[in-house]
Amino acid sequence: MLSHRPTTNARLDTARRCLYGLVALAALATLPETSSASPIRTDAGFTANTLAPNDDGSTGSVGIGFNANFLGTTYSNLYVNNNGNVTFTGPLGTFTPFSLVTTATPIIAPFFADVDTRAIPTNGSKAVTYGTSTVNGHAAFGVNWVDVGYYSSQTNKLNQFQLVMIDRSDTGAGNFDFEFNYGNILWETGGASGGTNGLGGSSARAGFSNGSTFNFELTGSAVNGAFINGGPNQLTTGTNVGNPGQFLFSARNGGVSVTAVPEPATLAVFGGIALTGALGYRRRKATAAV
Repeated sequence: MLSHRPTTNARLDTARRCLYGLVALAALATLPETSSASPIRTDAGFTANTLAPNDDGSTGSVGIGFNANFLGTTYSNLYVNNNGNVTFTGPLGTFTPFSLVTTATPIIAPFFADVDTRAIPTNGSKAVTYGTSTVNGHAAFGVNWVDVGYYSSQTNKLNQFQLVMIDRSDTGAGNFDFEFNYGNILWETGGASGGTNGLGGSSARAGFSNGSTFNFELTGSAVNGAFINGGPNQLTTGTNVGNPGQFLFSARNGGVSVTAVPEPATLAVFGGIALTGALGYRRRKATAAV
């Protein structure tokens, strides 16, 4: 009678395969974990105030909660603009992005493009929110453009981005940091800026400027397809601090410096403070260096 019991050699082969499997699992367990978590901060304070659903609107002058010396002038108030930026000397309603150095008002723009929030609550779109909180024990002011659509009242693609300004007066009067944090970036252009289905035309810009002489824009600004998910300069994987989707800038003594080590090594002076790196960033695997 034939037996279905495994032979000694077969039992040894089975044992070896089990051992190899356990070794492989142990090796996998030692690999570093990867995270796809969004860098957007979820502080409740940053949603305390809402800019009512609109197209091209702005808040009035709102308090930051601390003094911020931005490119040589100290501000305690700013204007939150629906179109992906904040300005300091007055609101900005322009919807088609243009070079930040010609805004005629100091500006910090994580994603200057034609945001349109009038379709709320269609398809999960939301209004722009803002307010104060703390970050690592420091006073902070944040603006959320999280799940925002584009002109005209389009919600088939929603973007997620955030500006956070953090008081660093512990390092000197008026000093502060500011972050650009990105979740999904699915559209780049409104329909009145030459875009079709959120793409093409006059594409978004990201950076900061005093509005007349000093300017910094991330590489990919105004380039069709650059910033969106999967683009050559996609914002959700770009970083200058090793955290995909986050860019950190430090305003010190009236100037602004980028905190990353440049690649290739270059040096530019910006607002009286050394600005490391070229005016932009390059993708390198899942990160980018300014």
